[in-house]
Amino acid sequence: MTTVYVDADACPVKDEAIEVAMRRGADAVLVSNGGMRPSRFPDARIVVVPEGADAADDWIVDNCGEADVVVTADIPLAARALEAGAAVLGPTGREFTAETIGTALSMRAFKQHLRETGESKGYNASFTAADRSRFLQALDRMLARISR
Repeated sequence: MTTVYVDADACPVKDEAIEVAMRRGADAVLVSNGGMRPSRFPDARIVVVPEGADAADDWIVDNCGEADVVVTADIPLAARALEAGAAVLGPTGREFTAETIGTALSMRAFKQHLRETGESKGYNASFTAADRSRFLQALDRMLARISR
């Protein structure tokens, strides 16, 4: 059975991921370092991992595999999940693939360098209704593709 793993700390599309997963007959697991309110979806599983750098990422990678989906904005986690065989989707609907993850990792490193040197303030774009809509459509398509 397909499971949708959500890197839930600061994820703006937790409820949407659960709704689409349940509609498509997939399990939904929210993974967090803590501080999450209970889900309004009783069938969603909430996993709270111990505090620590990358503890949630490690748990997701240890549990995901082929036919699973990982929802995350964390590019290093996306790379690790792809290596584990999972499909990966960002909260704005951007799919990470084996062909695109290298560029995403390079851009992340470049932007980090710009922030560290003071060339960039590091502001992120606001999350929009269009981002939410793209995510919903992309997750639905991804789950349909996986279930074939």
